[in-house]
Amino acid sequence: MKVLIIEDEKPAADNIAGELRLIDEYIDVVGICNSITESVYWFQTNPLPDLILMDVHLPDGLSFNIFKSISISCPVIYITAYDKYLTEAFEYNSIDYLLKPIDEDRLKSAIKKYKNLQSHFLHNHVPLSEYFSRLERRKSRILVKHGTEFQTIKVEDIVYFYTEHKLIFLVDRDGRKYLVEIGNLTELQEELDDKFFYRVNRKYIINANFLKRFKGIEGGKISLELALPVNEEIVVSQDNSTSFKKWINEV
Repeated sequence: MKVLIIEDEKPAADNIAGELRLIDEYIDVVGICNSITESVYWFQTNPLPDLILMDVHLPDGLSFNIFKSISISCPVIYITAYDKYLTEAFEYNSIDYLLKPIDEDRLKSAIKKYKNLQSHFLHNHVPLSEYFSRLERRKSRILVKHGTEFQTIKVEDIVYFYTEHKLIFLVDRDGRKYLVEIGNLTELQEELDDKFFYRVNRKYIINANFLKRFKGIEGGKISLELALPVNEEIVVSQDNSTSFKKWINEV
């Protein structure tokens, strides 16, 4: 297993490297970087490691900015003295989040989690790096047009998307409607997290967090009620009803 350490404090980085070798003698620490700039250069000049152990706070900013400069499709274990970045970390390939000072047992547990994930994806014929590459392509914000201005909307605030006259619109949790700057629902669907978003028919993509209730109707179809009123009934076809039930059961 090839591991890259991103940590600006040399004693801490050396300690992590030593702990890793004690945990598994086959772990190869392929590099230690101490800043965003150095890390970006390392990724530009080296093949991706299997795993990254990364501090959040670096001398030239938060390490999340590395992902904004270069594509990284391998898992990350974050190491930091602050717990306030936990949610944000999981937007950037996180499989675990360790607080300083690092507890040896927690580090062992994090490495074991990585190995278990790796084993799971190998058995399902999907490389772990490919899984994170797919996650990286999923949008966390949607570009919209409001009058003559452009802005972004967080995906977690979106109740549903719909198409009308070949245009795509979204409605947010406050009932505000925006024109989405994207080609069609199929393209949009590919960039959304299918754990939360589901295309119920040719016209609508809904957010599971705003699904209030649903019921079976004639012909084996399903009628949906969202947390916000919609001008028409949203119906899942009979052909899609089974996959919809499976999806909602896994949310």
